[in-house]
Amino acid sequence: MTAFRILLISSLLVFTNLAQAAKIDTVSTYSPSMKKTIKAVVMTPDSYTIGSEFPVVYLLHGYSGNYSDWAKKAPNLGQAVDAHQLIIVCPDGNFGSWYFDSPADPSFKYETYVANELVAWVDSHYKTIKNRQARAITGLSMGGHGALYLAFRHQDVFGAAGSMSGGVDIRPFPNNWDMAKRLGTYAQFPERWEQNTVINLLHLLTPGSLSLIIDCGTDDFFFRVNNNLHDKLLERNIAHDYTTRPGAHNWNYWTNAVTYQLLFMRQFFDKQKRE
Repeated sequence: MTAFRILLISSLLVFTNLAQAAKIDTVSTYSPSMKKTIKAVVMTPDSYTIGSEFPVVYLLHGYSGNYSDWAKKAPNLGQAVDAHQLIIVCPDGNFGSWYFDSPADPSFKYETYVANELVAWVDSHYKTIKNRQARAITGLSMGGHGALYLAFRHQDVFGAAGSMSGGVDIRPFPNNWDMAKRLGTYAQFPERWEQNTVINLLHLLTPGSLSLIIDCGTDDFFFRVNNNLHDKLLERNIAHDYTTRPGAHNWNYWTNAVTYQLLFMRQFFDKQKRE
């Protein structure tokens, strides 16, 4: 075996070890508002034990999913955690919470849990940079809605937010995905639907208040509502990255999209350090 081949094999082994160096833990957190223990996945980078403090990206799952979805179905996340030197937290949003504090079911308080209780738990258990300039949130489908919803309503907690194939306007889908269980029916409680759909929360934003990235495939059933959100953000002069490309509502799309979302978040964190 030549020296070159030995060097090449050694380099590949080192790269492989680095690519797998991110640590993925399943943790149990407690929600005082819902009085129950809720699991989450926490991914820490290879340098966690020797580093000081790290920025955090909260990554939300979609309807019918759970906290383990991203870790199981997006194997590129470990490499991204190492490459961008950040922590990823994957909360559990229950089967269909939509990340609301439900006015129809007091046992669902996932806005309070994710934006307040979980963030506080993570900051107390991990070496995080504990301010909004180093905290971001994104997600897919129900989680895309949830990420923007939580970031718009908690700008003191999150400095950047994203959405992948997000249900950013829930009103066209009154009979889908347990939303009526969380809000009551649209026919009976239209004001709840109007007040809790992302596209109607833009009044909470001012130009530059949040860094935003929105991504949706052209074959997605949420494509039209994402285009509408993009147009309304433009009307209000709210800067945002908006990406569309061929793709449907599936993991092939999301495993690709999350790469760009995390790059966007890393650039946001770096910009905050320079300012």
